Amino acid sequence: MAALIGRKIGMTQIYDQAGTLVPVTVVQAGPCYIVQVKKEASDGYCAVQIGYEKVPEKKLTRPVLGHLQKKGIAPLRILKEFRVKPDQIAQFSTGQELTVEQFKPGDYVDVTGTSIGKGFQGVVKRHHFKGGPATHGSMSHRAPGSIGNTAPQRVVKGRRMAGHMGSQRVTVQNLSVVAVIPEDNCLLLRGSIPGPKQSVILIRSAVKKMRTQ
Repeated sequence: MAALIGRKIGMTQIYDQAGTLVPVTVVQAGPCYIVQVKKEASDGYCAVQIGYEKVPEKKLTRPVLGHLQKKGIAPLRILKEFRVKPDQIAQFSTGQELTVEQFKPGDYVDVTGTSIGKGFQGVVKRHHFKGGPATHGSMSHRAPGSIGNTAPQRVVKGRRMAGHMGSQRVTVQNLSVVAVIPEDNCLLLRGSIPGPKQSVILIRSAVKKMRTQ
């Protein structure tokens, strides 16, 4: 398993070896540090806790700072946990540094981030409702219309209505790694990933591609 925490820098485009213009997302990932290795015997499951982005001690709460100091790790802003197969857990140790060199061009990764928030939106924008007649005199241009019938006398769960849109955890699967730039801790991933610029993202080896290999 290869995994990293990083930030989305933005999108650009490059030419591949065949001369095809490829849209890529630039991601600055790592270096990350293994803060804790969880094992089946002690924790009930196998996982690796990874830290990213060094910060001054005053930026952290005391529980988090104490957790890092106990492991002998420098203060890190972001801590995330990745599940690991039991037969792979021996590869990791506390304090180990993880960089973009885990990946190579041609690898496939899954990227998880928080989608861009769009605030409170109506049903036309949020759920792609057609809307009512746009003519003069129509009293229902972008209204949701009926939200139920006489029985049951309540709004059923799952009814599509206006509400908060975006700002959700989204995972994009099977993005190919186009290029690795170790000196800048950067990865170029083909296609788009969720979230605004500078948002925190999680990168891990593609689950579905791993299953097919």
